[in-house]
Amino acid sequence: MEGHSVTLHTDTQLHTHDVIEWMFGVQSPDEIIAEINREANITSFIIERLKNHLQLNPQTGSLIITNIKTQHTGLYQLEITRQTSVHKRHFNLTVYASLPIPVITSNTSDCSSSKCSVLCSVMNVSHDVSVSWYKGKSLLSSISVSDLNIRLSLPLEVEYQDTNTYRCVVNNPITNLTQHLHITQLCHSCEDFTFIPKVLICCAVVGFLIIVIVLIFWICRKHTNAQNQAVQTGEDEITYAFYMHTTFYERQTHQPGRGVYTLNFGA
Repeated sequence: MEGHSVTLHTDTQLHTHDVIEWMFGVQSPDEIIAEINREANITSFIIERLKNHLQLNPQTGSLIITNIKTQHTGLYQLEITRQTSVHKRHFNLTVYASLPIPVITSNTSDCSSSKCSVLCSVMNVSHDVSVSWYKGKSLLSSISVSDLNIRLSLPLEVEYQDTNTYRCVVNNPITNLTQHLHITQLCHSCEDFTFIPKVLICCAVVGFLIIVIVLIFWICRKHTNAQNQAVQTGEDEITYAFYMHTTFYERQTHQPGRGVYTLNFGA
């Protein structure tokens, strides 16, 4: 993996007059990147772009590559030259980039289908990366890519009420990353989509009824107050008329000390 260190071992006993050369190339090891001359006690690094990542063990001749990058992928050759022989050893090194975190999204545009469609995606994947869907421990589907820096997506359809465990796994030959599917968070049936409008409608109806009741109460109270005021005004007028327009008439009788009085009430 990128960022790690790797050691390419010589696996041989070095002699005093040995000359060790390390070569590198993408298709074939065609250029020298480092060498050790044990007789002259000289250690040198040839390729500047690799210099900061290379170390040599002067006792064993092993090549150490630190903070390794994907550009270090290729073929390495060790060549040990002695007085009577040449020892060679080859290494095929593949460096993998860090895996992107898989992202699961809903792929359902409406709720007309009886199933929910989800999509597991990874961005900027490198070579030998695959994306897979698992149901429990069973592999459902998988897709892989050999190109670099592309988007890789794999769909899956599940029932809305499915209680099984689903997970999306992105992996290369070295490691993997897993993202679990939460069906209740991503998948919503038509009933779920219509629930909120129904609630809003019910709230609107209840609110309207409350407003109507309050309005009726207000009108009735206003009307009652108006009637009470009218009744009070009428009583005042009658009382006023009684005191202002009452007259007395005396009629003489034939009996002394007595009289007949007529009381008239005028409005």
